[in-house]
Amino acid sequence: MTTRRMLLSRPLAAMGIFSTAGILAASLMASGSALAADFTARIGHLESDQQSRHVHLQKVADLVAERTAGAVEFQIFPQGQLGGQREMTESVQLGTLEATVSPAAFLGGFNAAVSILDIPFLLPADESAAQSLRDGPFGQALLDSFDAKGVKAIALWPNGRKNFTSNKPLASIDAFNGQKFRVMDSKILIEQFDALNASAIALPFGELYTSLQTGVVDGQENPLDTIQRMKFHEVQKYLVLSNHGAMEDVVLFNPGWWQSIGEENQSIIIEAFHAVIPELGSHKADAVNAALDVIRQSDIDIREISDEERSSMRALMFDKARDAYLERAGEDGTALMQVYDEAYNTL
Repeated sequence: MTTRRMLLSRPLAAMGIFSTAGILAASLMASGSALAADFTARIGHLESDQQSRHVHLQKVADLVAERTAGAVEFQIFPQGQLGGQREMTESVQLGTLEATVSPAAFLGGFNAAVSILDIPFLLPADESAAQSLRDGPFGQALLDSFDAKGVKAIALWPNGRKNFTSNKPLASIDAFNGQKFRVMDSKILIEQFDALNASAIALPFGELYTSLQTGVVDGQENPLDTIQRMKFHEVQKYLVLSNHGAMEDVVLFNPGWWQSIGEENQSIIIEAFHAVIPELGSHKADAVNAALDVIRQSDIDIREISDEERSSMRALMFDKARDAYLERAGEDGTALMQVYDEAYNTL
């Protein structure tokens, strides 16, 4: 079946239209398509239409249209066309936007519990084991933590893992001693580097390339496709394939819209978001491998940590980062961490 959806031809932000105004404009432009469905959801996100998140949102839209016989339509708006992530999350909360798929790292100020994903080595290296955590009691408890925030979280999507780069050698755990790393403004990430006797400096992402180039910081952490796309490998000498930090997406719907569609449609949507995860993971892995191929063509020194080194790094970093998380997330964080510990210990 052919789905009925449309993409805006260029970002609304480029036209000087933001947040609610942009969403209203998108609604008017899409109204001809929306009339054909019983329920229409506009889903905004930040990635380009070539990246894994968008490609698989389109696949979800196809599945939902097919399995509801066209009763539910998803219209996907990539690349910040409906505003920044904070604007989109608030719009979903207010009901001026039906849904968004957000990086979990952008939601810590909205729901402190989700910052558990900032803890290094939270997810096992094995992807099937990591998916078991997402699919099990821990993943559901994490999704449920959004209920009190005025949004409905229905799925966690994997979106890569972070690796370390630096202009100073990273030949061992001891080599981190005294180095300066850029981080997002997160106490958890600061404690992560403190555990390695390194310094963490919170800097805006847009300043990172120049800061690496000029020595304001020695290194940084990001997924390989981000490192390649932002050309950080051109101003860094060493790359460690550590895969220490999980980059997860959270699928958020407006509760009012979600309740309006009925349980059958809800089940279809949840199943569709989960059905594409294996293909999403493969697509992301291909993007990461392609990025690594490009990075290897530069002069950067690349090494992969061993299983033994991974265990040693986790032992050093996990507890300090966890304590920083618990201090910030309070009772909700403590309860979620207990669910995590029980789930992780059964893997």
